[in-house]
Amino acid sequence: MELLRLIHGYQFNNALAFLFPTPYALATLVLFVWSLGPALKGELRGGFLVWLRLTWVLTLIPVVTGVILSLGGAKVPSATAVQGTQTKYGYPADPSRDWEHWMYSAFCLLSLYVLEVLVRGKLVEHRRGLRFLPVVTLFLYGCAYMVGRVAVFPGSTPGT
Repeated sequence: MELLRLIHGYQFNNALAFLFPTPYALATLVLFVWSLGPALKGELRGGFLVWLRLTWVLTLIPVVTGVILSLGGAKVPSATAVQGTQTKYGYPADPSRDWEHWMYSAFCLLSLYVLEVLVRGKLVEHRRGLRFLPVVTLFLYGCAYMVGRVAVFPGSTPGT
């Protein structure tokens, strides 16, 4: 179980952690920056698709480990009090953060699915769909960032 917690909860501990706290958030930020090219040029190259697939992998690793941990009874660290009413990060425990963590994770999966639809050009004309890539990837980055944030920091309702 500890190995799963280590894999699932890995975070960067450097000066740029405020911008991308996890490897997943970094991958989605790179995907956002990379999406600007296809949106402006109107053509998609193989490198973007490879990075999109890597982002899928970096999404599914924490999803699978999170589901396994959840089935084992674990909750997000910001929702779990370890020392009285404090979390392992020293903040007040906020049980509402657990469902938020799941919500942002679901938004990440939904965003990746929408990206797949846009790059394949099935529901939307291909060149028009590419123009929406930066919007969807920015939303994906925001959700990926929030997945890590709600795991650490309490919300507006700690202790309730």
